[in-house]
Amino acid sequence: MRKRWHNNKLFLCTASLFILLIVLLISGGEPVPSEAGSPPAYASKLFDDSRVHTIDIQIDDWGGFVRNAAKEEYVSCDVTIDGETFRYVGLRAKGNNSLHLTEDYGLYRYSLKLEFDQYRDGGNYYGLDKFSLDASFQDNSYLKTCMTYDMMEFMGVPTPLCSFVQVTVNGEDWGLFLAIEEPEEAFARRNFGNDHGILYKPDYRSLNDENADVALKYIDDNPDSYPGIFDNAKFEPSGADKERLIEALKTLSTGENLETAVNVDEVLRYFTVQVFVMNWDSYIGHTGHNYFLYEEDGVLSILPWDYNLAFGTYALGMTDPIKDPDILINYPIHTPAEGEIMLNRPLYHRLMQNDEYFALYRAYFDRFLSEYFESGLFEKTIQEKAALIAPYVQKDPTAFCSYEDHRLAVETLEQVCLLRAESIRGQLEGTIPATLREQAEQPDAGVDASAVCLEDLGDFDDLKNAKEKQTEALERVLLSQ
Repeated sequence: MRKRWHNNKLFLCTASLFILLIVLLISGGEPVPSEAGSPPAYASKLFDDSRVHTIDIQIDDWGGFVRNAAKEEYVSCDVTIDGETFRYVGLRAKGNNSLHLTEDYGLYRYSLKLEFDQYRDGGNYYGLDKFSLDASFQDNSYLKTCMTYDMMEFMGVPTPLCSFVQVTVNGEDWGLFLAIEEPEEAFARRNFGNDHGILYKPDYRSLNDENADVALKYIDDNPDSYPGIFDNAKFEPSGADKERLIEALKTLSTGENLETAVNVDEVLRYFTVQVFVMNWDSYIGHTGHNYFLYEEDGVLSILPWDYNLAFGTYALGMTDPIKDPDILINYPIHTPAEGEIMLNRPLYHRLMQNDEYFALYRAYFDRFLSEYFESGLFEKTIQEKAALIAPYVQKDPTAFCSYEDHRLAVETLEQVCLLRAESIRGQLEGTIPATLREQAEQPDAGVDASAVCLEDLGDFDDLKNAKEKQTEALERVLLSQ
């Protein structure tokens, strides 16, 4: 009897191992996603932001990839993340202006996108099918995006996870990048549960078009009138999904019963941070894009994305970009853009017309300043992150700037944020004008930011000076093939 029990136990162990092997084969040799309701495994692995992770991209023709990067076409590669290899991963360059400017300046450090199910159904990294590697284009501090995400998370806004990674290509150093969770299926499950709604990434066709849909303006009841939204859905929307979103935009256009169409509390918290970081490559900026739109049960939320040109450093496409740091750092929180733009951004404008929501917006600014900046949390956070990445920036072979320029950028970013917080505190208390009209009437009011040089955060001159070392880094990779 004892021998039979031993044989049965051996059989069960063998069967269990066989089933596990089948599961791994089905999932492409990679771990399967975590169970519903539990934190996704990738959150505590790659996105443990207490350390710098490692990613090695193994690819046959890196030279061909970077030469054709602007086409944004996927190629297959193997990727080793913190010592664990994932095969047949889709790799492509990503970006808009940053991508084309990198090409125009003859550079090779592109932001990248890794998609684990591009070539194999079910491919994933511990439940995550896609993440990006941000190159810190025009961000000598390397910190603009991750600090903005930290602010958004502090204010309770659903925010992509991120962490720093040391990237190598075929074993050769390529540089320090920021890994960012792509807002798609795994992001939606993590933030909104298994029965989540629909995610969109609205984007314009051309800046010369009206792009009313991307501005979230109601046009009519025809879904074909909203290509900037529905053509950029992260999940295929049904007819009913489209009807709900359009109905929400219609309600938004009236300015009445906004709570039935907008997650007011969450959207106000988003705009608190968005206005603070002075990002004009955004919904309330010149371009009107670079955000995610989430719809569930007919209620809209706006979610953060893309901050390498935040903190007053966006100027592309603007006929008369603002350069004066006194103007930028004191930019008013009640009218954070010119009137024509504000009137064409109903998600912000309609909320601000409601006295209750306007008061809540100001209350969130008060909380943000007192608990994040005036408490010392901001300085502690930025200094810890800067110390964490300093050794990696110092040896970064494709950096857009020198290490000395990086240190200057970190100091500048910290100074900009502290001065911005001081200005907004004055705006809340009434000692500094909080609208463009009032500031025009009192041009000398505001904190003195004349010592700040925003170009130190990243400028076009850095791109001109980066070509030689990026070429050398490329040559080292090519020689290793």
